[in-house]
Amino acid sequence: MSGRAGEGGRGKKPSFNPMLYLVTDPDLSLGRLEEEVVRRAVAAGVTMVQYRDKGTSTKRMIEKTRQLSDICRPAGLALIVNDRIDVAMAGGADGVHLGQDDMVLADARRLAGDHFIIGISVTTIEEAAKAEKGGADYLGANGVFSTDTKTDLGEPLGLAGVARLASATSLPIVAIGGINDRNAGEVMAAGAHGVAVVSYIVSAENIEERCKNLLGTIFSACEK
Repeated sequence: MSGRAGEGGRGKKPSFNPMLYLVTDPDLSLGRLEEEVVRRAVAAGVTMVQYRDKGTSTKRMIEKTRQLSDICRPAGLALIVNDRIDVAMAGGADGVHLGQDDMVLADARRLAGDHFIIGISVTTIEEAAKAEKGGADYLGANGVFSTDTKTDLGEPLGLAGVARLASATSLPIVAIGGINDRNAGEVMAAGAHGVAVVSYIVSAENIEERCKNLLGTIFSACEK
């Protein structure tokens, strides 16, 4: 699950560790480049990174994927690309994260191979079961709490929704949506294997402090 399509053999082999999963967003990064945000977050302890940018060209996305890979790979972190398996493969990322309206999982797996990490966003037990049967590597519980980052998700899953999904699958659950250092512990206790965070990190003046706070909350929850 931790293989790499595209450019192989450079730096450390990335591990799949979604405990603190950073998702980039150039519109929320206070004018900073994704490279700066990711570099600082990686140094502060994030365990996995997803490159997400819906407002730029394919060419630029591939270039950015390569740049972010150069940050993540020496640290042994997996780099995932949101939605775009073509960008992920061309840019040498380690995987792709697909929504329910993106490429069908079976087609993505045929293109990328068995060692490519593929995550699927789910909101229901039925979607989770289908993704697990289809060979997904992890599930994104989308979204747990209300958030301004994505406004098209309908009613939040809440902690009970995370628990339902976690009890219905053997795949790792990565929770996303309105998560911060005040509620991350509850999300982990509900059954999540990790939390995915956008604005709480990328919109922070002090990225390092936010990462430290989140990791502290997550570690405390895991020790209970």
